[in-house]
Amino acid sequence: MTDGAKSGATPLEGDGKRILMIIGSPKSDSLCHSLAEAYALGARTEGHVVRQMRLSEMSFDPVLHEGYSQSQALEPDLLEAQRQIHWAQHLVFVYPVWWGGLPAQLKGFFDRVLLPGFAFKYRSDSQRWDKLLGGRSADLLVTLDTPRWYFHWIYGAPAHRQMKRTILGFCGIKTHRLETFSPVRPSSESQRQNWIRRAELLGSRV
Repeated sequence: MTDGAKSGATPLEGDGKRILMIIGSPKSDSLCHSLAEAYALGARTEGHVVRQMRLSEMSFDPVLHEGYSQSQALEPDLLEAQRQIHWAQHLVFVYPVWWGGLPAQLKGFFDRVLLPGFAFKYRSDSQRWDKLLGGRSADLLVTLDTPRWYFHWIYGAPAHRQMKRTILGFCGIKTHRLETFSPVRPSSESQRQNWIRRAELLGSRV
């Protein structure tokens, strides 16, 4: 995990929001990482504190082997992730869409970290639940090879709906902005640089 401190900081740094950025791409040299760094730069310029967690550098079993029927001890990296989520006021998830959904490691991260008693709590004798991570907001920076219009109108944007509604929304986290960068595969270097500048602008407007 990397913190938000940088040399030559302006007097305002640290007075803004507490931002936790979770990078869900397993590729260390991916466009996702470039977008994340740009967003963090924009946010820090405005005095926000940004911390990063890169799933590719974390050690944990992504499989919730027994569901919620048995307790599965959290690895140190996942315990730290829970502490950082509690610390954060604003979350930023940066990840690619593969096969219309989330990368396996990111999905496994949610399965293992967003547990009953931490992220939500079922009510006895009721179908309702308490959202334990309420009061937090989130931005989603998503890359995909599919053109945006096709992903939305033909596929129904399943990954976006899963993140906004059935994962973050279920726990009380309100998605503020969802920015899709696509199609990546045929994009030019000029287009990618424009996307990176866009990510920096988004970070400056948290």
